Order: sequence, then C-alpha cells, then structure tokens
Amino acid sequence: MITLRLATPQDQGLLEYWDTKPHVTACDPDSDWEWEKELQRSPTWREQLMAEFNTKPIGIIQIIDPAEEETKYWGQVEPNKRAIDIWIGEAYNLNKGYGTIMMKLAIERCFANPDVTSILIDPLKSNTQAHRFYERLGFEFLEERQFEDSLCFVYELKRAAWHGRHYKGG
Repeated sequence: MITLRLATPQDQGLLEYWDTKPHVTACDPDSDWEWEKELQRSPTWREQLMAEFNTKPIGIIQIIDPAEEETKYWGQVEPNKRAIDIWIGEAYNLNKGYGTIMMKLAIERCFANPDVTSILIDPLKSNTQAHRFYERLGFEFLEERQFEDSLCFVYELKRAAWHGRHYKGG
C-alpha cells in the first residue's frame, strides 16, 4: 500500500542520497533542491510529501500553487492551479506501478480542493517516457517551454477531464 506523508527534516539524508541517483538527475539536471533549508520551511503554497510503500520511503512529491510560489518559476499563472513534481528514489522501484499510484494520490489531493481547476507538469522535452506516462493519466500537451536551463514540455490536467475519466457513472 502506498501512502503519502509530509516530508520532514529527518528525510533530508535520504532525499540528498536520491538526488545523486542517475535516473533522478536525468529528469531534473538543473535543480539543487536545498533540502536542508526547504525541509525546515512550510510555505502555504507548497506541500512536500514522502511516498511510502508499506511504511518504507520510495519517492517524493511536491505540490505547489504556481501562482503563489515565490520564485515565479512558472511565470504568470492563473489562480487555482497546482503544479506537481514527482520522482522515485531508487531505480529498482521504477516500472512497478508506484509512480502511477503516487500521481493518482497527488492528483486527488489537488482536486480535493474544489477551487483547483487544473494541474501542470513540466517534464524535460527529451523524457519521452514521462510524456507517455502523463498522457496515460489524462494530461494534455500545452507547449514547449524553457525553464532555467531545461527545455520542457508543459502538460495540463483539467479537473473535468480527470473526473470524466475516473468517475463515469458516479
């Protein structure tokens, strides 16, 4: 069973270790997550969530409000959207369905707020496996965009599309 819990300063060592893994750096080559600093903060616009499989940490999810996020990474964004970052820490946990479950939990968490209209993600343009993954979940391609030093594809999942896929007949 996969569950989500808030990340804490006690997760710092594990997160820093995961950041050294080739499959993690390949998906996010430009970022220094500054775990020592960021795990001490709890801004209202962000949640950092550890994903656990049977109480063992397997990955992390960050959910932000891109309109409120302080660095303005996403630029000008309409209110009532969310953006998600996700990764699995160990390569041996890839391709087991954990990422799909983690994303579904994160999506449901976002849409539990009735004001949230859509969710954004920004995988690297070169990460075609991630593109297929997000498309299978219902995300639609919006645009190609440069973020810092990375060329990314921006995808969006609208509330109506998610609920149409997952709540038919109910």
